[in-house]
Amino acid sequence: MRRRGISPVIATVILVAVAIAVAIAVAFWMTGIVGLFTGFEQLQITSAYAEGDEANGWTITVEVKNTGTAAASIDNIFINGKPISSYTGVTVSPDVTSATVSVNPGETKTFTITIQPKGTSGFSSGQSVEIKIHTAGGKEYPKLVVLP
Repeated sequence: MRRRGISPVIATVILVAVAIAVAIAVAFWMTGIVGLFTGFEQLQITSAYAEGDEANGWTITVEVKNTGTAAASIDNIFINGKPISSYTGVTVSPDVTSATVSVNPGETKTFTITIQPKGTSGFSSGQSVEIKIHTAGGKEYPKLVVLP
């Protein structure tokens, strides 16, 4: 009785096929890992407008959309270069001064900034107000609004 192993040609073909399969699996795995580390935040202010008057105060509505591939954490809002918490008579909802507000990819968030009448806040009708959204990633997104 004669025992025979597989021929060297067949063994080589099997080894090459296994190596190619492993290489393809590693390539797909690496693509997934690279995708995780290359996500980015990109906010876009889609709408910003002010309503109200000097006697009753103003309401500024700002809509922010995340067009990036990673969630963005909004940690502050600046008005004319100063943090919103440094103003008296100015509030924001949702409140970014106590906790960050997360905006997921594709999601839109609406921020409502309430400014008390002139005597309390120091703002007046016809004044240009720069609203700047600041994220935990260090990016800033400005928008100019004129108080009616």
